[in-house]
Amino acid sequence: MGERSDLPLPHATYRLHVVLVGTQHPGNLGAVCRSLLNHGFDSLRLVNPECHPDDLEARNRAKHAGRVLDTCGMFNTFEEAIADCSLVVGTSGKREIGDKTQKRHFMYPWEFTERVSNIDQNVALVFGEEGKGLSTEDLLRCDYLVTLPTWEGYPITNLSHAVHTLTYELHRYRVLENQGHDEALPDIVPLQRGISPAQRNVLRKAIEDIARYLPGGDERRISFTHSLTRALQRSGMEPDETNRLIGGFVDASTALEFVSQLPEWKSSRRRRVVLEEE
Repeated sequence: MGERSDLPLPHATYRLHVVLVGTQHPGNLGAVCRSLLNHGFDSLRLVNPECHPDDLEARNRAKHAGRVLDTCGMFNTFEEAIADCSLVVGTSGKREIGDKTQKRHFMYPWEFTERVSNIDQNVALVFGEEGKGLSTEDLLRCDYLVTLPTWEGYPITNLSHAVHTLTYELHRYRVLENQGHDEALPDIVPLQRGISPAQRNVLRKAIEDIARYLPGGDERRISFTHSLTRALQRSGMEPDETNRLIGGFVDASTALEFVSQLPEWKSSRRRRVVLEEE
């Protein structure tokens, strides 16, 4: 259940470098590494960290993402960490309120994701020290700023949570765009759910066959058929689920024909009727 070491990282036109300035807690450092690799990124740069990548707690929290710690870059200054980046994006939860903002012009993660999706350059995503965030001077070094849509009553998140949220949003975009077309994004969880016209027709026929044996008049049978069909369709069934339901409905209607002594169970069904041994 660990890492999928046989898979490459997902494709992106940009190269993301997550930059942490003045990170203090090794647990946060390890958790950041895990979030990065969870979402298919592996470039981490540390600016004057107060904890070391070889700290035991950092390694324990990183788990199978230890390779991010092995290859992370260490820098003395902010400028050195972003020297090869064409776009530098800062993060902060300290938002100015009002129409006239002087230094903190923010966008939300989904807008940031769309803006970088087609950039063929190095992108630095910068996070500040726990409890303080990026300084005003560092924020001014950034090309623009991203903030999480947190509640204004408690807007500041944990460092690792902030990294997790932003890298999730970036990876979510890649999944929606490339799943099934990128070796790193196998089509395991279907993005589109639904059944074929042929399956729909067979399913409706199977439900109608069961409805025939309900007591009461035609109105009740029609209501049952439509209600069950609509409930199943709203659930977003997949083809294999639909086939299993059809099989069960056919079994049920065949059994109803048999106990009702109707000839259809002999000539019109593919299912066998199996009697329990007495």
